[in-house]
Amino acid sequence: MSENSVLSTAQRNAVAELLRVSPVADELGRRFTRAGHELHLVGGSVRDALLGRLGDDLDFCTDAHPQQTLAVLDGWADATWTTGAEFGTIGAAHRGLRLEITTFRAEAYDRVSRNPVVRYGTNLLDDLRRRDFTVNAMAVSVPEHRFTDPYGGLGDLAAKVIRTPGTPEESFADDPLRMLRAARFAAQLRFAVRDEVVDAMTRMSADLGRITPERIRDEFTKLMCGADPVTGLRLLVDAGLADVFLPEVAGLRLEIDEHAQHKDVYEHTLTVVRNAVNLEDDGPDFVLRMAALMHDVGKPATKAIGPDGRVSFHHHEVVGARLTKARMRELHYPKDVIADVSALVGLHLRFYGYGRGEWTDSAVRRYVTDAGELLSRLHKLTRSDCTTRNRRKAAQLAADYSALEERIERIRAEEDLARVRPDLDGNAIMELLGVPPGPIVGEAWRHLKEVRLDRGPLTHDEAEAELFRWARDRGLLD
Repeated sequence: MSENSVLSTAQRNAVAELLRVSPVADELGRRFTRAGHELHLVGGSVRDALLGRLGDDLDFCTDAHPQQTLAVLDGWADATWTTGAEFGTIGAAHRGLRLEITTFRAEAYDRVSRNPVVRYGTNLLDDLRRRDFTVNAMAVSVPEHRFTDPYGGLGDLAAKVIRTPGTPEESFADDPLRMLRAARFAAQLRFAVRDEVVDAMTRMSADLGRITPERIRDEFTKLMCGADPVTGLRLLVDAGLADVFLPEVAGLRLEIDEHAQHKDVYEHTLTVVRNAVNLEDDGPDFVLRMAALMHDVGKPATKAIGPDGRVSFHHHEVVGARLTKARMRELHYPKDVIADVSALVGLHLRFYGYGRGEWTDSAVRRYVTDAGELLSRLHKLTRSDCTTRNRRKAAQLAADYSALEERIERIRAEEDLARVRPDLDGNAIMELLGVPPGPIVGEAWRHLKEVRLDRGPLTHDEAEAELFRWARDRGLLD
């Protein structure tokens, strides 16, 4: 099949996909036309339509300014919002679709500050030229459905390549975040990034330091949640972008793991990320993927070589959890996300040693209690971390972990492991000890929880006896 026939098929598919939303898009286009303005479906919406995956979020561009756009939407949109108005964008909702309508822009950065200088443009072609990549620089005019592709985006889409409309240097100088976005599209779309684009990313990687942590965080999160995050991560590291905002991952290339099972810890880490993706149940799990990426970042700081020449990384999970927390804070991730990822990093080695038969029921209870709501993710992370090429050892580790999961379920059936609590609550402790609310109650509660984890459920009489014994040891009772 020739390229032209492939592209014409893609165009037909795009039109068919656009017809799905055309009642809304064309209605809106007619309203803009009556008001004397242009309207074009543009960017990711056109790209996704060509790929047959157009969603319910539609992007448009227009020569109308924000206040004029609001006037056109008045009486038609179910809702509007103006949070992006300073950048020329008006949001709207209509019949279950979310629309973003942006004034033509000749957007530029002053190449010093972190924020764009927005200037309104006057025509579609200039607007398309300022866009990041050719696959996002296509437009379909509504209501007439005229297709505009001045930079060969359709051909690049068919060839599955990432290329810039102008020179990569010009594009990245205007907005360095586009370098990170190239890696994100490689991960999301499984497209190859053209050599000249990668070369420019490598030479200009330090410019990413001009971008705010929030913008980097958002692009990186999308990359990690892509269909193939490993490809995106390799590009970040190879081009030097990871050195700017995630140096711990790039630093893993310098470390050989303690069993010499892999070329380096970096390659092992990418394998763990890929394994974690394969174990997901219901779509991308950023917390799991990020924990897989960061689980060994404590190794460079804890590397030691023993008398026998063997390499060890004692307590690297503790150091790794601390480094993970600090890095994610710098990227301004939400506190709960930081807590979950760093907790998984800190717990990822806990399982090793189970197969030697050293775990008591108490150890199993603590494993479940410490993991809490992260237990399912911890199961997946631990299994993902088994990347040995030794088939016998891999099979043994898998069998050991299956045995642990079965043991957890057995104990869970006997006890409520998800809600391990002391056998006496705070009110009972105060009543039995005759003390008011205060630190003593909390200390007693924690002691009884430790006893509960060690011994399992106690009867009420056993719990009272343990409380009195503890209180006597503390000098609280005669």
